[in-house]
Amino acid sequence: MALINPHINFNGNAEEAFNFYKSVFGGEFAMIVRFKDMSGGEFPVAESEANKIMHIALPIGQNVLMGNDVPEFMGRVNENENRSKISISAESREEADRLFSGLTQGGSIEVPMADSPWGSYFGMFRDKYGIEWMVDFDPKYKGKV
Repeated sequence: MALINPHINFNGNAEEAFNFYKSVFGGEFAMIVRFKDMSGGEFPVAESEANKIMHIALPIGQNVLMGNDVPEFMGRVNENENRSKISISAESREEADRLFSGLTQGGSIEVPMADSPWGSYFGMFRDKYGIEWMVDFDPKYKGKV
């Protein structure tokens, strides 16, 4: 069965925020990926964004708090409104496809399900109620991150 985890967007201070959360909850980061780690021909990264966080994960009990910095070209996150997504960690590609297909009915797809540059199977969308979701299957974690 899939796990549901909170995912928070930041305007360039994700690392600071997650170090704060880590100081409160304890534990260690399961993953930190910077934009420069993904830089390449198909995904150029501006020097000003190279060290910003593309993905960070802090396990808390059975759940994982995840986040990222929003790239400048996507605009700033309105910090007084919705700045989070619900992230689903699927146990298989088939489950990821089924959940993505079902939840996108009547919604708008932002990133179609596909193999990601960081090694997982990933998609992102806004459902028909305006809720933002991400679906991810990572064979290394099988629904655990």
